[in-house]
Amino acid sequence: MEHTSSSRQWGTSLPAAYLTAGTSSFVDFLRVQAPELLPGARGIAASPVDGIPHGTTIVAVSFDGGVLIAGDRRATAGNLIAQRDIEKVFLTDDYSAVGIAGTAGLAVEMVRLYALDLEHYEKIEGVGLSLDGKTNKLASLVRGSLDMALSGLAVLPLFVGYDLDAADPAKAGRIVSFDVTGGRYEERAGYHAIGSGSVFARSALKKLYRPGSDRDTAVRAAVEALYDAADDDSATGGPDLARGIYPSVATITADLGATRLSEEETAAVTAAVVADRAEQRG
Repeated sequence: MEHTSSSRQWGTSLPAAYLTAGTSSFVDFLRVQAPELLPGARGIAASPVDGIPHGTTIVAVSFDGGVLIAGDRRATAGNLIAQRDIEKVFLTDDYSAVGIAGTAGLAVEMVRLYALDLEHYEKIEGVGLSLDGKTNKLASLVRGSLDMALSGLAVLPLFVGYDLDAADPAKAGRIVSFDVTGGRYEERAGYHAIGSGSVFARSALKKLYRPGSDRDTAVRAAVEALYDAADDDSATGGPDLARGIYPSVATITADLGATRLSEEETAAVTAAVVADRAEQRG
């Protein structure tokens, strides 16, 4: 029997570009082969449709030997709650994670493309990107969505990562924020927040954050900061003990890499925060 290729066997013929190594950037590959699949490639009206779900508050906190990122679970559409348990924190590779604020659908699409780009680079080059390389790639994606941001559909990520090349492993956890033009800013205070409740979350972290604290202390500070944001910002969702909805938290360390806190641990920390606040109603 005559041998046939797998593409012919299934009745398809892929272009040569799909069968060669090519560029180590998956985004650049899409830009040439299928530009319509990029987040910023769709025509966006000058006056966007009302009622598009938006994500709200994300916080990041560094600790001794690592860094964490946490987000509330609410998405809003105007004055309505569009979703109570949306996921806004994503593990993007073994040593990085991204939290998203802004237009929810576009933000999720962007962070998934970003994670795929990091994976593609590692497969082609045989090594992972440096932390600075990761943040530069994310900045490029944000910059590519500028037209959407100017139309009112802004997407802002908050990046956290563990720097495997850091001279001091205790300070290897890094936090990087972005503006809508793709500008990147390393946050050296040890904490940061983005989204509609960020001003309240940062105010809380200014008092709660302790440099060199351990992981558990940092997790508690992040959950308290989100609680305070929800207390004053209607777009930020507070813990919902009745429905079992708690903040999403992910930590990054040298030994464990990027991992999510279990729902049981997050529930326990959240319940402790709520109990303490109930005793301090004033």
